[in-house]
Amino acid sequence: MKKIATLLLLLFLGSCATSGDLDQLSQEVDQLKKESVGAKMEIASLKEKTTGTVKEDAFSAVRENQAEINSRLSDLSNGLQELRGRFDENKYHLDQNLKDFATERDVLKAQLTSIEAQVKTLKDRLTALEEMGKGKEGIKKQPEESKAAAESPPVAAPEKREDMKPEVANEEQTSEKKDAAITRTKAYDVALQAFKDKKYKVAREKFEAFIKDYPKNEVTDNAQFWIGETYYAEKDYENAILAYETLLKKYPDSKKTSSALLKQGLAFIEIGDARTGKTILGKLIEKYPDSKDADLAKKKLAQMNKKPGKNR
Repeated sequence: MKKIATLLLLLFLGSCATSGDLDQLSQEVDQLKKESVGAKMEIASLKEKTTGTVKEDAFSAVRENQAEINSRLSDLSNGLQELRGRFDENKYHLDQNLKDFATERDVLKAQLTSIEAQVKTLKDRLTALEEMGKGKEGIKKQPEESKAAAESPPVAAPEKREDMKPEVANEEQTSEKKDAAITRTKAYDVALQAFKDKKYKVAREKFEAFIKDYPKNEVTDNAQFWIGETYYAEKDYENAILAYETLLKKYPDSKKTSSALLKQGLAFIEIGDARTGKTILGKLIEKYPDSKDADLAKKKLAQMNKKPGKNR
């Protein structure tokens, strides 16, 4: 700046300047030009350096962002791969369970078919035994009746006593009815006591005889139920099922119906047919919801549902 001021001063005083002064001034101007060019070059160099620094910082930021994005993509890829692995594993287990269920269903169908065939065989056997029993009784009665008729003298009809009062006749008839009722009650009680004494075969025979002798008695249905109970106590569940079925068909209004349904359902479960057993217990609960037998059926079903693996 001092040099410029000097130059201006010299121009101002040009008229007084000498030739030596002009040479010196020319030299100083050249020097100033050189210094100006050097300053411009220095400024350009500084700009270039500054521009490179900015670009490098920008590149560094881009690189960092790219690295972060790559890291996130890698994490997402790993997560996706893990989910695929879990999906494949769950799909495998699901397919395996479906196969197991299909196999179990086929086994249950086969068991049901087998049980139905057994029940049909048992029913046919029972029908055949009943027919054979009736045939033997008829053959046995005919000779006995013929022999009794030949040996016994004719019995005269009782003479009608005109002097017998109606009250006395009624008393005699009432007495006969009482005696018959006592006989029936005693026969039933004897059979029931045999059951309580765990003489199941004896009890069964006595109950069968009671049903035969008194087919329309008020406790005949009970006798049929106790026949089923004798088989159940002996763990002869198939015959127990048939005996309970006889009660349900012949005496649908019996007070023992709910108990027969309960024991029949339990008997099916005991022979391995849990499906039929559950169906019968469900029928009992639906038909007699307020009975004690229905409460027992609910408890049994709840117990079975806790152990699904054992109810095949």
